[in-house]
Amino acid sequence: MSEVKTVALTIDGRSVRAVEGTNVLRAAAAAGIDIPHFCYHPAFEAEGSCRMCLVEIEGLPKLELACATVVREGLIVRTATDLVRDARRAVLAFLLAEHPLDCPICDQAGECKLQDYYDAHGRFPGRFVEPREKRDKLIAIGRGLILDRERCILCTRCVRYLRRITGTGELGVFERGVRAEIGTYEDARVDNDYSGNLVDICPVGAITDTDFRFKTRTWFLERRPSVCPHCARGCAVIVESVTGYPLGPGERRVFRIRAGENPAVNGHWICDLGRAGRRDIDEGRLTAVTARAATGGTVPWQKAVADLAARIRAVPGPERPARIAVVLNSLMTCQELALARRIFTEALGLGGVFIADPPPGSGDGFLLTAERVPNARGVLEAGFAPRLPDLEALARSTEVLIVFGPYLAGNFPAGTAAPALSPIAVKYLFTSRAVPDDGLADVAVPVAVPAERSGTYINVDGLRQTFRQSVAPPRGVPSEREVLVGLAHGLGLNVGEPDAG
Repeated sequence: MSEVKTVALTIDGRSVRAVEGTNVLRAAAAAGIDIPHFCYHPAFEAEGSCRMCLVEIEGLPKLELACATVVREGLIVRTATDLVRDARRAVLAFLLAEHPLDCPICDQAGECKLQDYYDAHGRFPGRFVEPREKRDKLIAIGRGLILDRERCILCTRCVRYLRRITGTGELGVFERGVRAEIGTYEDARVDNDYSGNLVDICPVGAITDTDFRFKTRTWFLERRPSVCPHCARGCAVIVESVTGYPLGPGERRVFRIRAGENPAVNGHWICDLGRAGRRDIDEGRLTAVTARAATGGTVPWQKAVADLAARIRAVPGPERPARIAVVLNSLMTCQELALARRIFTEALGLGGVFIADPPPGSGDGFLLTAERVPNARGVLEAGFAPRLPDLEALARSTEVLIVFGPYLAGNFPAGTAAPALSPIAVKYLFTSRAVPDDGLADVAVPVAVPAERSGTYINVDGLRQTFRQSVAPPRGVPSEREVLVGLAHGLGLNVGEPDAG
């Protein structure tokens, strides 16, 4: 492997080494020196249209664009001289001359680059007394996206993204000069599986998402990294939630999932399926143990697991491999799968261990895979065969059925799974989703969704990714790891407790 070539340069009196071919803006950022910019994005080549990243370079007669200037040996850069500061204030003055002063009601407030840069580099009184120009607002451009042309600063990130990343090119710049504006071609709507990234890359509040718009303020959000569980790619994501105020005491809600950055997996982007996954965290959840037989009140999950352990112990040891069956899924972490193997395969010697996953979808050749689970490779690593049970054979021989995940019935024709499994005396279901009263489970126990757990997934390319809990589960809802540990203790098994990381 050839060594990476670097060059030495000086930025604001500090000696810096940068990879050959890097621009000055990125070299400065790597050294902890922030150069403001609007139009530049690391996923695209430099555009140089906003002029916000102008810097002084020794030996050159005028200010140069940091985004378009490639580092070279001995380069001397100054990013904070009076000349540079004046240029930044001038750029901000022109942008704000026609920009609406609606920060208090703008969804981007709190994470707006224009707002941040004015605070850091502007703070000047407005000199324009003429009325601001009015432009079209609330323009539905597709896939839940709203365009506000008054707020747009024509950085063209959205246009370049649709041309160079998705290749769909729904947006363009129309007219010229002061009349220039972003719009769709012949009223075509933005219609691709990665449209939500337009909101992430817009540096101001010009493109907003109807799913988040006016739901909360960004400064209330707690942001934590995670791994997307909605396909085998395992994209890096940021889960943004609010706990407590301004919600009710103890209430928690996930308001947004955005793209994280992982050059080895997804770069800067995620698909809209992963972005919409925020609903799976809060909506349609099972939050308490439910049983077909009257229980006289809510049963703690620990009691339900202890009862299951007693049911298993009631089956004579030599008969357990034939009379107990388990269904796992590929959303379980590597640690949970390893624990399941120790309990069900090694300790109990069960032959009937199956895998039931969501049905496959359509891959798109970019990020989204046809596999709609994040850890199918982890299932194989744990030694499990990805096979579904034969329902009739299962019903004939099984006395205790333990199912993890709500996916078993969806792999068979509608309405057939519950009748087929009705002869089984004991059926326990561990699921995050609300359970229909179809008789498929005698006892349903709530469990945490992936964002509420810690563990490791192995993606479609064999990359192991360890993630931490990004939001807390509802009160009294365990992870599958906690369920398995409780079951092992109830069975008197010494299987250890694998690390979550």
